[in-house]
Amino acid sequence: MTDHTAPDPVTNIPDPTVADPSTINAQCDPTDHQPPKITSQGEPRFKMDQEMKITDSVDGQGLLESSMRLKPHEAQSYRKKALWVSWVSIVVTLILAITAFTVSFMRQSASAFGFAFDAALDVLSSIIVVWRYSNAAAVHSAHREYIACVVLGVVFILSSLCILGKAIHDLAIKLLPEVDDFLFSVSIVSGVLCIILAVFKCMLGRVLTSRALITDGFNSLVGGVMGFSILISAEVFKHDSDVWYLDASTGVLIGLIILAYGVKLLVDMVPRVRQTRNYERFE
Repeated sequence: MTDHTAPDPVTNIPDPTVADPSTINAQCDPTDHQPPKITSQGEPRFKMDQEMKITDSVDGQGLLESSMRLKPHEAQSYRKKALWVSWVSIVVTLILAITAFTVSFMRQSASAFGFAFDAALDVLSSIIVVWRYSNAAAVHSAHREYIACVVLGVVFILSSLCILGKAIHDLAIKLLPEVDDFLFSVSIVSGVLCIILAVFKCMLGRVLTSRALITDGFNSLVGGVMGFSILISAEVFKHDSDVWYLDASTGVLIGLIILAYGVKLLVDMVPRVRQTRNYERFE
């Protein structure tokens, strides 16, 4: 008789779908593939929390936020672009300042004088930005950034006082501006060039998280507005001589805006300079 209890040779073949527990633990444990999924889900949260902590402490470490966003070669590329834009701004605004000063004295225009002074201020602010980014190793230096902003704040305040003094003086003596095609040409060219420079400076300032570059861009924007304000006030005076005060009033308004921005810079940046000073000494 055949023994039906004998093991069937076919049933003794290991089921490929069933693995030995020791093999599961040693080599093919499905749970080995689970932690990466859990990690991949939890990792962004960890990175986000870590980034928040770094953002909170990066200022105290003497670095700008751009140090977390940009790779070294990217930071150096944007630094060179900032230098190029600043040098172009120095040349352009220097020419505009000389031209506007000439127009202001020839045509007795307070707003042209205000624009000329703002263009001279733009030259100084661009020089400060050049100093700010002249050191390749300090592209992310918060201390250097804040020093540049403090100097810009002082320059803004001094320039605004000169603009306000000239504009108020013209209002007091009821100085009437002279209008001609030359004044119109200077206004249009100055306004367009300054606004173009302002756009490039602000774009680079946002990428490099540079308050100094953004401030320089703001100054160029003010210059562009003043350039067009010369055109507007001159056109209004041409059609209605009773509105002689519009030109000087525009100078007063621009002076107050620059003064307020300068004071805001000092209030924001002086404490930060003190905060980062110890880090610079440690370095």
